[in-house]
Amino acid sequence: MISLNLAQALKAAGLVWRADLHHFFAIPERGFDDRIFVISDLMAHLDLLKGWPIVAFHGAVEWALDYILTTEVVWMPTEEQLRQELEEILLGEPEVVLQLNWQPQGYNCDIRFRGEPLSFEAKTASEAYGLTLLHILQNYRGS
Repeated sequence: MISLNLAQALKAAGLVWRADLHHFFAIPERGFDDRIFVISDLMAHLDLLKGWPIVAFHGAVEWALDYILTTEVVWMPTEEQLRQELEEILLGEPEVVLQLNWQPQGYNCDIRFRGEPLSFEAKTASEAYGLTLLHILQNYRGS
């Protein structure tokens, strides 16, 4: 999963979130920066019952947040979702090459976009895709 900082930068650069089931998101600046939430049709959490781990189901959020606007949260896209976003942007572009390579120190996302070779290195594949997407959103969107 990408970092909250990268997710916030992607949002600021114009990445549009079409919220759906099983998408992850964060609620920054409300004391939940270290928590990741998931959109689910049934609420479940891990607990212990007589020392045994269980998955418990209930319908009330313990911290009593009735709702929050999607504009107030930050989408935490998965590796697959980031690649899909990149592929959507690259669709129709001539001679695009998008390649993810594993290196001992992490991952490289190499791309040839509009004749320009670019390479983004990160510890995870998700972060490499995220950095690539951020660069494209910040430098090529609308052009």
